[in-house]
Amino acid sequence: MAAHMSHCRSWGRVQRFGIAVYRKYSSGSRYPNISLSAPLPGIPKPVFASVDGHEQCETKITTLENGLKVASQNKFGQFCTVGILVNSGSRHETKYPSGIAHFLEKLAFSSTAQYGSKDEILLTLEKHGGICDCQTSRDTTMYAVSAEVKGLDTVVSLLSDAVLQPRLLDEEIEMTRMAVRFELEDLNMRPDPEPLLTEMIHAAAYRGNTVGLPRFCPVDNVEKIDKKLLHTYLRSYYCPERMVLAGVGIEHEQLVACARKYLLDVKPVWGASTPTNVDLSVAQYTGGIVRMDKDMSDVSLGPTPIPELTHIMIGLESCSFLEEDFIPFAVLNMMMGGGGSFSAGGPGKGMFTRLYLNVLNRHHWMYNATSYHHSYEDSGLLCIHASADPRQVREMVEIITREFIQMAGTAGEMELARAKTQLKSMLMMNLESRPVIFEDVGRQVLATGKRKLPHELCDLISNITASDIKRVTTKMLRSKPAVAALGDLTEMPSYEHIQAALSSKDGRLPRMYRLFR
Repeated sequence: MAAHMSHCRSWGRVQRFGIAVYRKYSSGSRYPNISLSAPLPGIPKPVFASVDGHEQCETKITTLENGLKVASQNKFGQFCTVGILVNSGSRHETKYPSGIAHFLEKLAFSSTAQYGSKDEILLTLEKHGGICDCQTSRDTTMYAVSAEVKGLDTVVSLLSDAVLQPRLLDEEIEMTRMAVRFELEDLNMRPDPEPLLTEMIHAAAYRGNTVGLPRFCPVDNVEKIDKKLLHTYLRSYYCPERMVLAGVGIEHEQLVACARKYLLDVKPVWGASTPTNVDLSVAQYTGGIVRMDKDMSDVSLGPTPIPELTHIMIGLESCSFLEEDFIPFAVLNMMMGGGGSFSAGGPGKGMFTRLYLNVLNRHHWMYNATSYHHSYEDSGLLCIHASADPRQVREMVEIITREFIQMAGTAGEMELARAKTQLKSMLMMNLESRPVIFEDVGRQVLATGKRKLPHELCDLISNITASDIKRVTTKMLRSKPAVAALGDLTEMPSYEHIQAALSSKDGRLPRMYRLFR
């Protein structure tokens, strides 16, 4: 007890900023009345992590002697995403049977000169906590790996092998044929028709050329694609000057050193490149209609089946992502917004976009109204997808054509500000993710040789005015419409009527008079 009393005498309780602070009052104290905010004597000064200005935000780009570009973006963390992007996709298949890009996507990361099977590749990556993936689009093929930074050397070696030294064995090609057939069956059976409609609208907008060529391998071509044909294609398109090695979360010098080691003097398995055979066709927008009469009544069976719906997509030519008008079109697409009628949520879910306010909130019988913007290096397509009961297709088409016409009116100050803010926040939130930064770096450097940073894009978005939106819309409405229609099309208006509606002042379809209904 006495010891406790003496302890209480030597320590005083001081109330500072609402916090009880104990200070030793004994005469033998080494630091009398020392402030808690001052550094303690004899303790080394702390070193804090810091970002030196814009240095850490910049994308560094180096072009190697063989034409390959190496681009990197540093990002704090112990994992990195590294990959090779190739300027090759379904749009380059003009001189070949369609479906080569689809086959190459499925064959990616199979056996190579260095690895006997896909399992060997996956086991090698597992040692570095890694995963791999390959994705093809209409204009780009992307091989990517996410793994620990320490395994960078192994990762670049593996990527080089997967892209330039694939074995393409007969059994692997046969397995790919099975996978492609299954995917084509699934595409026609799935309740969500969006991938199929996207294929159809591109085929209608760019009939028989570049981005209008099928992204999925047509059934008739599955047996035609073999090792010899793949090698002929790869010889033309998989050359260093059409590639970018992109990395996020690694030092640029390290990535360049690995690129020199594994990608500089490597002879591909198909022999010397012949880039002279590359198809340089520019996308020719044609407009037109692609119809697919299909029974959609049994698409989604079960305890709560989705009702039978007819899906319509109407598009008009926008612009390429290299043009200045790309930003106004991106804002316009955000302003149109839309979604499904079952999408719950508040302002953040886009409930204040035009397709919600003017379409879904007013016409309860419509199940979907969504705006999409597809953009490529030489053209673009802004389209609206809508779905409703087959008996109300004509009315639905008129509602969509009216929305297109109303785009040319002056945008409200509030809705424009909201669309711009939403676009900026979506951009910044997406770029929080390392794989998304990787894809952004790779695609921009592949297309333009440089990268626009997020803050530059945000400034461009902020500068968009209502007159910019009006200008790009007026220009867009001069193009012929592209139409994709899927489902029961008994009540579908003719292409000429849709064209007339989009050329009118109010977007209404020409009246039809029937003696018998």
